Amino acid sequence: MEKLEKEINYKALGFACGLEVHQRLLTHEKLFCSCSAQLSDEERGDHHIMRMQRAVAGELGEIDRAAKFEEEKRRVFRYNIIDRNTCLVEIDEEPPHPLNMEALEISLAIAKALDLKLVDELQPMRKGVVDGSNPSAFQRTIMLGSDGHVKLGSRSVPISMMSLEEESAGIEEKKEGETIYNTDRIGIPLVEIDTDASISSPLEAKNLALRIGTILRLTGKVQRGIGSIRQDVNVSIKDGARVEIKGVQELDRMDLLIENEVRRQAKLIEIAKALRLTHASVGEPVDVTALLKDTKVRVIQNQLKNNGIAMAFAMHKFKGVVGTELQPDRRLGSEISDYAKMYGVSGIIHSDEDLSAYGFSEKEILAIRSRLSIGEDDAFAILSGKAESIAMAAESAVKRARQAIEGVPLETRSVLDAEKGTTRFLRPLPGGSRMYPETDLYPVEISEKMLKTAAENAPDFEREMSTLGKQVGKENAEALALSPRLPLYKFITRSISNADYRFVSNTLLQKFTELKRSGFDVDSIGDEKVLQAFKEYANNHITKQGVEELVKELARNPHAEVSALIKSKGIERIEGKKLEDKVRKLLSGSHVSSSKDAVSLVMSKMRLNVDGNELNELLKKLLDGA
Repeated sequence: MEKLEKEINYKALGFACGLEVHQRLLTHEKLFCSCSAQLSDEERGDHHIMRMQRAVAGELGEIDRAAKFEEEKRRVFRYNIIDRNTCLVEIDEEPPHPLNMEALEISLAIAKALDLKLVDELQPMRKGVVDGSNPSAFQRTIMLGSDGHVKLGSRSVPISMMSLEEESAGIEEKKEGETIYNTDRIGIPLVEIDTDASISSPLEAKNLALRIGTILRLTGKVQRGIGSIRQDVNVSIKDGARVEIKGVQELDRMDLLIENEVRRQAKLIEIAKALRLTHASVGEPVDVTALLKDTKVRVIQNQLKNNGIAMAFAMHKFKGVVGTELQPDRRLGSEISDYAKMYGVSGIIHSDEDLSAYGFSEKEILAIRSRLSIGEDDAFAILSGKAESIAMAAESAVKRARQAIEGVPLETRSVLDAEKGTTRFLRPLPGGSRMYPETDLYPVEISEKMLKTAAENAPDFEREMSTLGKQVGKENAEALALSPRLPLYKFITRSISNADYRFVSNTLLQKFTELKRSGFDVDSIGDEKVLQAFKEYANNHITKQGVEELVKELARNPHAEVSALIKSKGIERIEGKKLEDKVRKLLSGSHVSSSKDAVSLVMSKMRLNVDGNELNELLKKLLDGA
């Protein structure tokens, strides 16, 4: 494998990349019941249920490897049941209701925008998931179509498939051996858009995700906010393996995450080749509790005091390899440790680290090396934990160490640090063995009327960009199209007949961003409140500066009445005769000699209340007259 330079030749590396874009739809009800599809403000829930889950065979008669892995963790799942958003359907105690036709109409319009070949009949399926994200241990999904495309620059990127499915539960809290979920999110309609693997570079992946996100927002029928849209990225290189990076939300860092995954796979391939040349091997886990009964290593000491045990395993010909950096601040040892952590232990300690810094004595290190029969070129790892979990944790760590000899494992990984572009192991990559038919729902036929409505509602990216360009200019149009505030912009400008397009755009794109960076929670302000603020401006009740001040106050108190805030904060616009009288009074008591000085004087007293253009005209009249 050629070494990676600063500029990576992705084509030479055999780079393959595809996206899975998940977007929650803006509907009144959930996909298979009449519960509200809006998230609740509740955290603890009205009722609680507890479940454990196990993997079952799919329609091909096989158990999916990812499902089996999750089952082996033996975790307990506790669910907060929130009455306003949850019924017996969500907790699998009642059959699903008929398919939400509002959600189907929105998703078909999106499918048309992506030029997908739609199926004639929709067949609901169950997709097994035993990570606790659904109390039923499955998620309902419906394939809508295939073989579409998205235009990106000079080429069309193929869309392999699009599905309509249920959203999963949201994690409220994680404890040792237990995960707590809120059920309000379960069942919210969600579309999944899958591209093929022809993406040519990390930057193209990011641009494609932005383009698909823009098309979705142009419908005006998708939810906004943190978590409402998520991207999974599938990456592989020649001699590597397909790795799925789950839940990429910060698109600004997507290209860095992909680039670091490429570097990681290249380094793992390099490591595997070197290990095979030296005939490296990994031994079975061995109980070393007796050797460490008097240890000063705090993490092990605490486990042994609580009737835990310590285990170790040899990694022959691994010396110096376990500490090899694969990503920023992430080494092969980190990856082996991640596998152990899945079973409730704190991780591993390995011999490529400074063992004395942990508190190991030379006597303990020699005893462990002797117990494992290892030489100078060998490495070892130690882990400790509860007796009921340590064996599985050690077995999993050994498995990952052995995979290092083979190359890149098939994995699903999650984002660890978006700023650094690092990821960590989540579970094995799922296969095709977790799908089976939903027997509680009838198939749904796609009618000609549905197709006609979908075509009418499908967003046209080129047309929308042309319209935005005429309203706010090309540069702002491009920024607006990529912004999550695009639906809010359209909502405001369509609701106000005399809307100032550029002012609305600049406020949402620039002022809102500046205020957010300054600590104002502008995202907590409801769309109706923002609309009212711009209506007050359009009706000459407040100035542009007054709009910014009003937004600040609404961020502090999102439930306040707009008109009451304008009055209480004294930001009403002063105009006409009243403005002239106030300006005359200010000028009469001063010695201003220029229009510039006069503007500075008035603005120092009435900045939030005065429109700049009106003030300039008034001063021109007063000063010229003088």
